Amino acid sequence: MGILNATTDSFSDGGQYRQQEVAIAHARSMIAEGADLIDIGGESTRPGALTVSAEEEMRRLLPLVEALRDEGIPLSCDTRKPEVMQAVLSAGADMINDISGFRDTGALSAVKDVNCGLCIMHMQNDPLTMQRHPEYTDVVGEIGAFLGQQKATFLAHGIMAERICIDPGFGFGKTLAHNLTLLKNVEYLQETVQAPVLAGLSRKAMIGTLTGKPVGQRQAGSVAAALAAASYGARILRVHDVGATVDALKVWQATAEAWKT
Repeated sequence: MGILNATTDSFSDGGQYRQQEVAIAHARSMIAEGADLIDIGGESTRPGALTVSAEEEMRRLLPLVEALRDEGIPLSCDTRKPEVMQAVLSAGADMINDISGFRDTGALSAVKDVNCGLCIMHMQNDPLTMQRHPEYTDVVGEIGAFLGQQKATFLAHGIMAERICIDPGFGFGKTLAHNLTLLKNVEYLQETVQAPVLAGLSRKAMIGTLTGKPVGQRQAGSVAAALAAASYGARILRVHDVGATVDALKVWQATAEAWKT
């Protein structure tokens, strides 16, 4: 999953793809590098970020969905606002990736009757406050319970299980220790919730903490984290550096197969 941020203040590439033609070219470049789907975001959800209006978010997202919907791969939209969900789905988006886990009033109604993919993510608190004092008694158990409950609610409203994937929310109200514990329990979460895991680790603060590198120099660490997530069973990898990640996965998978024989 290639990341396309049409924002002014995303932590890694805020402002780089505000111009529509630049954003479209970047999306096409990621597709050429091997992206299987593109995740378009119109609101930064970095730690400390302020919300933007639904109108502004739609102004950023809709032209990109309309321009890219015929590129031959699915488009996901990273939004937590029901009205934005409805608008991007009507414009041709194939998936909604909601950092708040579809908890907002109206979110479930916005997606339940549309044949689209759904990613339920866990976040403690909200982007403005989530990294102040993250605390859990049992981080894996609590997040697994939340994701499982949300999935059960979806099923009760007639949403097919095949539409659902889950994201433990690396960096969204978690310390480095929480993130590492969740990473090694990816397969456990998949088995417990019975849904594929989407892992988004690319360029995040945990990579900076582990490597000592600023956000612009975290490609190698991010690729390593993506390989680790894949080795633990993640089914979707949400990344900024598509080409490097695809190359690393090809080599890792080939050597894993060779080891088996």
